[in-house]
Amino acid sequence: MTAIEQTEARPRGTRLPRRARRNQLLGAAQEVFVAQGYHAAAMDDIAERAGVSKPVLYQHFPGKLDLYLALLDQHCESLLHAVRTALASTSDNKLRVEATMDAYFAYVEDEGGAFRLVFESDLTNEPQVRERVDRVSLQCAEAISAVISEDTGLPKEQSMLLAVGLGGVSQVVARYWLSSKSTIPRETAVHLLTSLAWRGIAGFPLHGAEQ
Repeated sequence: MTAIEQTEARPRGTRLPRRARRNQLLGAAQEVFVAQGYHAAAMDDIAERAGVSKPVLYQHFPGKLDLYLALLDQHCESLLHAVRTALASTSDNKLRVEATMDAYFAYVEDEGGAFRLVFESDLTNEPQVRERVDRVSLQCAEAISAVISEDTGLPKEQSMLLAVGLGGVSQVVARYWLSSKSTIPRETAVHLLTSLAWRGIAGFPLHGAEQ
């Protein structure tokens, strides 16, 4: 369950276990950061949204950047988990490509808008943010690359190049699909993109298959 799903409007003064309070604060922060961006968001806004005093917020997060990084870590991990789950969901490679692309579309479509913190942050000049965004992109590509290398026998470097391409296309197209308010259903959009990608990746024969 994401932080945004755990956010609950509670009156000030309501005591919560530390973990529950942290999740509540993360949910409130996500709503504020997604709506306003990092620079325009204020800790006062986040405390107000969570229904707590600012000292309570600072008990959990020393500053705005700490809060943002905690959210970013959470949602980078969510994306990586979705990609790895999709890759492991089937041994049929075309379905695997489709499942992986759908993982990006589902991530972008999530109503909490968490993808904006990862792919559209207004804080990418901050080294700690840039490092996390680059790392999750690399980790997703490595997961995809491992499957490509195993199935095709291509060298690691070549498999990684293809994996970066597949992951990049998936997230860019998914974001375009959402921002353009496309009338194309998600399932159809994923199928179209899969057909495009599969025409290319299927050109590499399975490792060990008869030529």
